[in-house]
Amino acid sequence: MTLLPMPPVERLFLLSFEKLDAAIGAREGILKSVLTPAAIDLLNPAAAKILGWPGYVLAVQAGGNAVVIDRYEKELRAFGSLQVADAAAFASIQELTPWYLATHEHAAVVRISCTLSQVGEVFQSLQTPVLARAATGLSYAYFDNAEAAQAVCIARKAIMEFAPEAQKPKLKLWPVPGPDFELMKRIKRMLDPEQLLNRGRLYNQI
Repeated sequence: MTLLPMPPVERLFLLSFEKLDAAIGAREGILKSVLTPAAIDLLNPAAAKILGWPGYVLAVQAGGNAVVIDRYEKELRAFGSLQVADAAAFASIQELTPWYLATHEHAAVVRISCTLSQVGEVFQSLQTPVLARAATGLSYAYFDNAEAAQAVCIARKAIMEFAPEAQKPKLKLWPVPGPDFELMKRIKRMLDPEQLLNRGRLYNQI
């Protein structure tokens, strides 16, 4: 593990787009540029609206000295309409999941893993709020009910990361196990022969 000092200046830059393709194109441009953001998040209009932002929003977090931050602002303006936000805006993105769970009684959150090239297709397939870690391909979809979330889990072989406690025993929280499931069970028996640790956590079975 490498420990790095806190950057003297941190900024969150918000790029807003009317079309998903434009947001994905800007993401590609940033990844191919000399910029090295600390984080790149992509929000669809439903998720952005929760935070008070319009359209598809690409949120770019950057840190460094004043000269570095000035370069980020100059470079990012070439990709679209740019807004410079404060630390509270970045915190609101980080807190979107706990906020959604706290404000929706039957909320469920699905974690979808995909390649970078598949992020756009994931966004197009969902009408619910979606937040993607746009540089890794990890997306979080937010649902008002667990049944709708489970349908997406099954269709996309995704994981239901959060669900109402009362409904969890009836839900398929994990995708259908693959051919490596028997190996997982054998490793579990080796490390926990009495089946005492996190019983039933994986695939509701081991």
